[in-house]
Amino acid sequence: MADKRKYTDRREELIKAVAKRRRKVKELAIDYKGGKCQICGYNKYQGAFDLHHLNSKEKDFGIADKWYTRSWVKIKAELDKCILLCANCHREVEGGITRLPLTARMKAINMNH
Repeated sequence: MADKRKYTDRREELIKAVAKRRRKVKELAIDYKGGKCQICGYNKYQGAFDLHHLNSKEKDFGIADKWYTRSWVKIKAELDKCILLCANCHREVEGGITRLPLTARMKAINMNH
């Protein structure tokens, strides 16, 4: 018997599946990057983490730009170009108020050469 469901019938189901996949991949990414902000050590809430590209010229795709649909191998390759920061530290780095840790700055310099 053919499946009579339409896309509209499955919309909520698909939305939930995508949200679940995003959370799981973000959890894996956070674990892969050490599980805490590399500046202040924050480690409480997954939703408060950002991934900051050390060199925007090396960026193949934005981590927040549908990265959850890519393979884990491709995601890890992109994560290797990033540092894990909490939202506050990320905003301060972007605003020029806080500097990245020395190890991250050295990695960024090496990426430029």
